[in-house]
Amino acid sequence: MMTGTSPRGHGDREFQTALPMPRNLPTLARTFGNAGYQTFAVGKLHVYPQRDRIGFDDALIAEEGRSHLGSVDDYEIFLADKGHAGAQFLHGMSNNEYGWRTWHLPEDLHVTAWTTAMAARIIKRRDPTRPALWHVSYTHPHPPIVPLASYFERYRNREITLPPMATWARQASTLPYAARAVRNFWPELRPAEQADMLRAFYAQCTHIDHQLRLVIGTLREEEILDDTIILVTGDHGDMLGANGFYAKRLMYEGSVGIPMILVGTAGASRLVGRTDDRLVGLQDVMPTLLELCDIPVPETCEGRSMVTGTRRETLYCESLAGKKATRMIHDGRHKLIWYPAGNVLQLFDIAADPLEQHDLAADASSTPTRARLTERLIAELYGEDLGWVQEGRLVGMPDFPDDAAANRGLSGQRGVHFPPLAPTDPTKVVGAG
Repeated sequence: MMTGTSPRGHGDREFQTALPMPRNLPTLARTFGNAGYQTFAVGKLHVYPQRDRIGFDDALIAEEGRSHLGSVDDYEIFLADKGHAGAQFLHGMSNNEYGWRTWHLPEDLHVTAWTTAMAARIIKRRDPTRPALWHVSYTHPHPPIVPLASYFERYRNREITLPPMATWARQASTLPYAARAVRNFWPELRPAEQADMLRAFYAQCTHIDHQLRLVIGTLREEEILDDTIILVTGDHGDMLGANGFYAKRLMYEGSVGIPMILVGTAGASRLVGRTDDRLVGLQDVMPTLLELCDIPVPETCEGRSMVTGTRRETLYCESLAGKKATRMIHDGRHKLIWYPAGNVLQLFDIAADPLEQHDLAADASSTPTRARLTERLIAELYGEDLGWVQEGRLVGMPDFPDDAAANRGLSGQRGVHFPPLAPTDPTKVVGAG
């Protein structure tokens, strides 16, 4: 999103926490800044070093308790100023699990409320003689699942429909290694537990919805709403138990089917009342916003404008490397997923089967579609992936036995953050185990 490039372009498909932003790639913020815009970020940035502003004039960050990377973030400073130093995680929930409880501090101290308050403040403190770019990044609904009690009450008595379980997903032992690794990482929730977790997750989403209303209200009262472009998206979805999976880094719809909402300025008829089903990636955010603001798009951008750019025939996606690698190619209707470990293909007709209940990879009638998408997938591969192709065919690598370690760290459970965590090895991912 910040460079307009794919993982192949920016160099990270593995969440390398100590990888600096590539200096040869113009960033979204720097490009707007060079065009005369004031630029500000608030919330989660996930860059290294954490105080690298990547072109923003300034940034107030909330980095989910990663002071071990060398910086105490602004949200934790805020909590300390309010008399709650190190108390961000005293709710006891893990940043990578699906237990839940309501928020343990006053409502205005929730990181969602803080992010909104800071965003409103910087909007009000803008230089009125210059245009502005504001990046507002919310932590939730990503775990820890800690909704405000008042929002959970909205859902307490709601009937919850649990996501279905496909036949192909019922037995973990029959899944490819990378999918088994995800399945085995999280404990299975009983139906009542899953329903309550979903209520809490939805409560967090509704809280964010209402906070976005405050941002929009601030823009309206500052009399700049009609001249403001708003783009709402997320960095990933969450499986939330669909087909037995949780979290991200999977190519199923719950993980990769992220909504993208684009609102133009008043009178921008081409962005009003339209639903566009074109294939879009986060690399398309930068060229879209630049084009809408009549700023030249850097040649380094691989993304396409969502407004005037040509529609993709296919979208390629990738996650992780080695035995946990997953690759995907999507043509707007059919999605082909490839697991190199075990050399497993899955094929879904998303138009007819949006919940991915029917794997068509072995269906004879789908052979032409599978062959066509496989050819397109192979054309996208690079690096170590090329060793998994022989004579134009996917060969992958042998399957691996399950090797899940004991969850001694409760999926990266945080603790008391006062005093702040001492700097340590920045390459060690918090929450990896």
